[in-house]
Amino acid sequence: MPTFTTNQWVILFLVFVLGWLLGLLSRSSKKWRLAYETERDARIDEQREHAAALETCQARVAELERQRPVVTTVPAASTSASAATASNLDLRRDDLSLIRGLGTEGEADLNDEGIYRYAQIADMTPAEEIELEDRLGADRGYIGQEQWREQARLLADGRVDEHRAKFR
Repeated sequence: MPTFTTNQWVILFLVFVLGWLLGLLSRSSKKWRLAYETERDARIDEQREHAAALETCQARVAELERQRPVVTTVPAASTSASAATASNLDLRRDDLSLIRGLGTEGEADLNDEGIYRYAQIADMTPAEEIELEDRLGADRGYIGQEQWREQARLLADGRVDEHRAKFR
């Protein structure tokens, strides 16, 4: 087994010290740090811009969904009477996301269940609440706990300020 001489040990020690010093100097270089921070900040700004653009798009989609007319099926026997009634109906959707505990995703879920108007929520029976909670995968009593029917009544009556004061 070969052994190192004192000169070889000194040279090895000096190489390690030189490498350590070069490593310290290269890490503390302001040029590299500045380049790193500039790149990091650019990526953060880019992510914020993408998030803002996505949020704007989602808000626009939600607005278009609310404005989309509700499709109703009319029995063939009552087409003449229902034509007059249909012309009097406001077929736009209500902004169900204003109901506390619902949000835009919950609004989309309710739309999938055929619920588009505040009046539909306000007129639900307790049994219908339970059935809706089951279909939405919500905990039993959630609709009552969040007082969806009371909120929907206020919003349907146009009492938005009273709703905000009481439920926000």
